[in-house]
Amino acid sequence: MSIAFTSDQWWKNGVVYCLDVQTFLDEDGDGVGDLVGLIHRIDYLAGIGVSTLWLMPFYPTPDQDDGYDVSDFYGVDPRLGTLGEFVEVVRTARDRGMRVIVDLVVNHTSDQHPWFQAARSDPNSPYRDWYVWADERPEDPDLTETFPGDQGGVWSFDRKARQYYLHRFYKHQPDLNIANPAVREEIARIVGFWLQLGVSGFRVDAVPFLIELNGIDGAPSIDPHRYLKDLRSFVERRHGEAVLLGEVNLAPKDQRAFFGDEDGDELNLVFNFSVMQRIYLALARQDATPVERALADLPGVPFDSQWATFLRNHDELTLDQLSDDERQEIFEAFGPDPGMQLYGRGLRRRLPPMLDGDQQRIRMAYSLLFSLPGTPVLFYGEEIGMGENLDLADRLAVRTPMQWSDEPGAGFSTAEAKRFARPVTEGEYRPLAVNVAAQRRDPGSLLNWFERLIRRRRETPEFGLGTWSVIANDQPAVLAHRCDWDGSTVVAAHNFGADPCRLDLVLDDLEDAVGADDLLDGSPEHSLDGPRLPLTLERYGYRWLRIRRDGQRLPP
Repeated sequence: MSIAFTSDQWWKNGVVYCLDVQTFLDEDGDGVGDLVGLIHRIDYLAGIGVSTLWLMPFYPTPDQDDGYDVSDFYGVDPRLGTLGEFVEVVRTARDRGMRVIVDLVVNHTSDQHPWFQAARSDPNSPYRDWYVWADERPEDPDLTETFPGDQGGVWSFDRKARQYYLHRFYKHQPDLNIANPAVREEIARIVGFWLQLGVSGFRVDAVPFLIELNGIDGAPSIDPHRYLKDLRSFVERRHGEAVLLGEVNLAPKDQRAFFGDEDGDELNLVFNFSVMQRIYLALARQDATPVERALADLPGVPFDSQWATFLRNHDELTLDQLSDDERQEIFEAFGPDPGMQLYGRGLRRRLPPMLDGDQQRIRMAYSLLFSLPGTPVLFYGEEIGMGENLDLADRLAVRTPMQWSDEPGAGFSTAEAKRFARPVTEGEYRPLAVNVAAQRRDPGSLLNWFERLIRRRRETPEFGLGTWSVIANDQPAVLAHRCDWDGSTVVAAHNFGADPCRLDLVLDDLEDAVGADDLLDGSPEHSLDGPRLPLTLERYGYRWLRIRRDGQRLPP
């Protein structure tokens, strides 16, 4: 498929950067990040090559779940700014060549939302049926806790309503009743509102929970996926380029349904949880086999669809798709202290501390991320190697303030530390040791390496648009794969092992190949021996190579 057919798929060959406004930059000195601070850092994000900003919730909230307990879907939390400042973020980002997507958190509301307050106060209120109620606590084994040990079940009794209400998340986040047409209409209004303000799509929170009808007594026999199709259609009518990026943490065979039919008419992008989890198993074992198997298990996706690849996000590093023994391997390698673990299924750590700060290994992992089939997604601070603060509760350990400099307050805020929304990281990964300002001055820093990596990734559309396949080799520690697109082929090889190795990659159907150009380190052209590409990889080594065909003109 040529560039003429793919130039409007901006999200396939871009880089998504997730940030939390309240921990990015505090402009007014009150200890909480704000939209004006973000505006002042948009040039930084454009400079490193980010193409899409994903903003975590910035809506009005009681802030019992870091903003995911929304009390008004049509506003901006006063601590963070105003709607006018939000529009300025979108405008400034667009001016610098970046789009903005926002979190769509409509599986539930805050229990302080006016809808829920009206619903619990009056059984005759039209909002009563906007939530899910039961006279007796249902015993449904299919309705499991999202946060085991923190919820006390998924049904809670409301004294004013004199009924139980459903909450698949925390008890202060009652579930909306997606079976109610009025709720679906309101979600469309919310989506339409933010599209009108210029956003280019939504990261849809907890998609399986959003469309789940279990627990809804007397729910009509609607097809949940029919709703996703209707939502996708509505989004495209309102804003032709807008996308839906879905959080669907299921096995690959079950994820496929969320892309929609053969033509792809539901989610545009789905987070690739299965490959992410096997990457950590491969890192723990220093064996690429788990990633090869995970890639082999991926179903094909429609032309207008894409995987979203990531190594870390704003939640715990979930390992729920692995066996108990596999999960324990990762715990022992990267989080042996129980305080590093969460919900019995994941880790509340960032990648650099898990890899003991080994720069070569860290760069190999991110080189792999950016070369895998799909759209790479970064969590703020990954580009400088930020660590976590395990003194903070649960998932907040990885949501510490951005470390801009070694000044007091990490350059994040001029407020006294005690006024911060949450403290900065201490110890080996404190701002004195890890910050943007110092790394910008160091040509060999992780930040400058990331800038080069992102630029090269965006210049290598084969990864985002091409057909991929694993290349067999005789080194268990090495994952090698190729991506073919529009007559061009790129090969990537990554060594998960601590020992150097040599291997020969056999490249089928490339009889006219005359060499291979290294895309990352600018080394001289690699020679080919017939269909064989001989490679030497150092410890945790990595290569991106574009195959040169006889008479072919390639980009610089």
